[in-house]
Amino acid sequence: MNILDSVIGFFSPETACRRAVFRESLNDMQRHGYDAGDHRRLNSGWAALIESAEMTDRTSRDTIRARARDLERNSDMMNGLISAFVRNIVGGGFTLQAKTGKEKLNGQIETLWRDWCKAKNCDVTGQQSFSQMLRMAVRRKKVDGGILFKKCYTSGGLVPFKLQALEVDELSLSWSTPHGRNHKVAGGIEYNEYNRPVGYWLTQYSVDGCEIASPVYYDAKDIIFLYSKRRPSQVREVSDMAPTLTRIRDANEFITAVSVKERIAACLSVFIKKALPVSGFGRSGSVAPGGTLNYEGKKLAPGMISELNAGDDIQVVNPQGAGADASNFLKMQQRLIGSGQGLSYEATSRDMSETNYSSARQAGIEDDLTFAEEVELLQENFMDEVFESFVISCVLSGKLKIRDFWEHKSDYLLHTWVASPKRWIDPLKEANANRIAMESGQKTFAQIAAENGRDWKGQLDEMAEVQAYAAEKGVQIGGVINETGKQPQDT
Repeated sequence: MNILDSVIGFFSPETACRRAVFRESLNDMQRHGYDAGDHRRLNSGWAALIESAEMTDRTSRDTIRARARDLERNSDMMNGLISAFVRNIVGGGFTLQAKTGKEKLNGQIETLWRDWCKAKNCDVTGQQSFSQMLRMAVRRKKVDGGILFKKCYTSGGLVPFKLQALEVDELSLSWSTPHGRNHKVAGGIEYNEYNRPVGYWLTQYSVDGCEIASPVYYDAKDIIFLYSKRRPSQVREVSDMAPTLTRIRDANEFITAVSVKERIAACLSVFIKKALPVSGFGRSGSVAPGGTLNYEGKKLAPGMISELNAGDDIQVVNPQGAGADASNFLKMQQRLIGSGQGLSYEATSRDMSETNYSSARQAGIEDDLTFAEEVELLQENFMDEVFESFVISCVLSGKLKIRDFWEHKSDYLLHTWVASPKRWIDPLKEANANRIAMESGQKTFAQIAAENGRDWKGQLDEMAEVQAYAAEKGVQIGGVINETGKQPQDT
């Protein structure tokens, strides 16, 4: 209020209040800012600060990770969400297709790769195959926010190259002395002047998780750090489940409360209402006079009929359940949880009761776009680097004889990954759609084979072999028939 309003308020408080209300309304009409930036009553409790990503994340990173792991251990809803990512990103694994331009060399690389992917050759602990390590990487990224893999150049396998999986907990938070000049250490990672990771400080732990030695420095070329970077100033991981953890916990608490209430509702509680007191005066607690029934220790049994004292009455406690109302609430919660992770309700709940082919297909397309981002990150930031290190190790160990490898290294490292096929919602519609797309030139046979998780050349060879054998036995099967009416023979 200005001086004039103060004077008016001294003589007429009502007039001063009217002036203040009209002035505030006029200011609201003239305001052209953002409602989201307003600090009035509706936003008065919304406090937010402008900070770098690392300053924001480091205060909550460990707490979020611990809570995410707790829900991973104890929440079925949490595991349903994680499993949706694991089975759709990795599924049955990936098939390597080498693209060196030399068929014989491609076959050698692919054969060596399949052998290396066995647990005894790719895992330094000998416990997980490469596909199993991929599934663990997806799970740990969703729960912990990231995972580390250390390249180990050891003997004892197919080639002197193996992987060691490490948890993000092993990044040392206490170490601050950089290994190189003009470097800085943040969150256990050493950066150069351009904020490029050049090394990792890893705490040494025993098998039972006890710290046994000072952090050890590893060069960045020997460490693969798989995590999602969402801000330029972000240097460490944050659990992918952070936006939905509180809602998952609320849903779990609600389920527990409803479960307890339903258990109580399933129990018939009976109270005996005494018409007359059966004890003596005061607090003596004397026993009821003879000839009356004593209800202490009595229990209800199915079909039981018993006689009560004269004037006694039974009051039944039958609490109403909340199971029917809980269903709609949980569906809404699970829809919000799924949408917070970019997935449909059906993908996380496995509830298809309200879907048809069109809605399921559309939801599947949208879900695939979410999974595609994670597949891209997994392949480009992890699988490609592992494959390149594998091929180089094969060359150095003599498993592959390539004279001009170092002159044309990029050509010999060309490859693609073929994902495992997904099951069709409606096989007939999908097959007809593929046929029409191939006949109209919208897709090639190679594209369709890749979508089904097959190598198109291998599939053609297999088709020719099967058809030739069928023709030899006089059996006509589907496939291409030549002009003579016979199925094609091998050439």
